[in-house]
Amino acid sequence: MRCFLVICTALLMNWSCSTVKSSAAKETDFTAEELNITTNEENAFSGRNAKGDTVTISDQETEYGIIIIDPGYYSWLHSIAMPEGYYSQEFMEARNRIYVINWNQRAQNPFAYDPSLYEMRINYDPNIDYGYQVNYKLYNYFLYFQRKYRQRLGPYLPRIR
Repeated sequence: MRCFLVICTALLMNWSCSTVKSSAAKETDFTAEELNITTNEENAFSGRNAKGDTVTISDQETEYGIIIIDPGYYSWLHSIAMPEGYYSQEFMEARNRIYVINWNQRAQNPFAYDPSLYEMRINYDPNIDYGYQVNYKLYNYFLYFQRKYRQRLGPYLPRIR
C-alpha cells in the first residue's frame, strides 16, 4: 500500500494543538454558534470515549491509504459524521482539492498560522483516483478539523448535514 497522507495534530510524540493563533488565523475562526456544535459533538472532539486515536484507511483497489492521528477523530467519525454513501466520491474529491490547497498554504506559512495545527503538507494529487474510502475519511477529517479547531479551509461553512 502506498500511503499518501499522514495527519497528526495532537498528543503523540509531544505534538500538541495550541489555542494560540496569530492575527491572520483569527480572521478565519468560526464560533461554536456559527457551526451549531452540539454537546455530543464536543464530547466526540474530546476523544474521552474513543476506542483509539488512530484511523487507518486503505483502498485495496487503488493501493492508497490515509492515517489520521488526532484524539477524538475516531469517536467523531463514528458518532457525528454522515455515514458512508451520503456524499458522492466526486463531491468529496472537489472539496478535498480545495481543503488540501488551503491546508498546504497554511503549513507553508507557520508565522501566520498555528504550526501545531498545520505541521506537514498533504500530498494529495487531484489526478489520482484514491477511491471512495480514502476520500471519505479525508473529507470528514477536514470537517472535523475545521469544526474542532474553528478553522476555515475553504469558502464553505463546514456543516455535517
